Amino acid sequence: MILPLLLLLAETQQIQAKVYYNSFDHRHPVLARIKPGDMIVTRTLDAGGYDENGKKAGERGNPLTGPFFIEGAEPGDALEVKLDRLRMNRNYGFSSYRLGLYAINPESIEGLYSAVYKKDAVIPGRDTIVKWDIDLEKQRVRLSEPKSRTHRLDFAAVPMLGCIGTAAAGVSGPTSAISGPYGGNLDYNRIGQGATVILPVTHAGGLLFLGDAHALQGDGEPSGTGVETSMEVAFTVTLRKKASLTGPRVVTNDAIISIGSQPEFASSLDRALRLATSDMVDWLVQDYRMEPWAAHMLVAYQGRYDVVTVAGSMALRLPKSELPRI
Repeated sequence: MILPLLLLLAETQQIQAKVYYNSFDHRHPVLARIKPGDMIVTRTLDAGGYDENGKKAGERGNPLTGPFFIEGAEPGDALEVKLDRLRMNRNYGFSSYRLGLYAINPESIEGLYSAVYKKDAVIPGRDTIVKWDIDLEKQRVRLSEPKSRTHRLDFAAVPMLGCIGTAAAGVSGPTSAISGPYGGNLDYNRIGQGATVILPVTHAGGLLFLGDAHALQGDGEPSGTGVETSMEVAFTVTLRKKASLTGPRVVTNDAIISIGSQPEFASSLDRALRLATSDMVDWLVQDYRMEPWAAHMLVAYQGRYDVVTVAGSMALRLPKSELPRI
């Protein structure tokens, strides 16, 4: 009878931040204390600090909503954060105008066209970004300008959160520009509506932060941005005691995912791949009771790797249909 009682006691809370932070630091004042099982409805700013009305409300880049203190969370536990709803709440977004030099041979783009587009085209003082129109009714994004002669550059929106994480271990917190074992600026395009993100707890309360919503982003974020916009987010946290996670995990409708999460340019992608693979093997052995050798075979013949961020993180996906029943 415990589960029905918890559901009966669960609440829906509307929580809006007035101050936004740019680091996953445990020293930031708590935005709200929440109970596991409560649905929290809040809003995020875009990566430049602008809200749903186009008003400057936070500092560039990637201002974070939070931290949320989860009652009962202790170091060694994990937070399972279910993204119940991601709703775009603004009719425009922005992105970089060119692929980053970290994603393409420099000699192939040198002299091709400038990264500079037009000053103040979207945000005052910025000259390397372009505007995208967002059709909230049709759930589509379309490049406003410049206009291509050959392609409309009109796509279905796939809303996602770029930043989600707990307060990082240690006495200080990393900026919201990078990722690590605590989550952070993951920029993984499978962290969308319906996904559950599992994060390690290293400080009392977990101290959960959210931000950096994208209307659309390709694998690897090769331009350095998604289609950046503001978002309404509804989420529910489940507390998993003594989980002893070493990095972030994601569960979607059809897959379980281990993320080898590290800051971009800190190390090569093969290290991130090893982190993701090692965690997946541990997950299969501990939670699915697989023999280590069988876990290795499942990864080897059913695993799918994603480039999460160029020169940064990798993810390993396994289809739920191939997992042992427990």
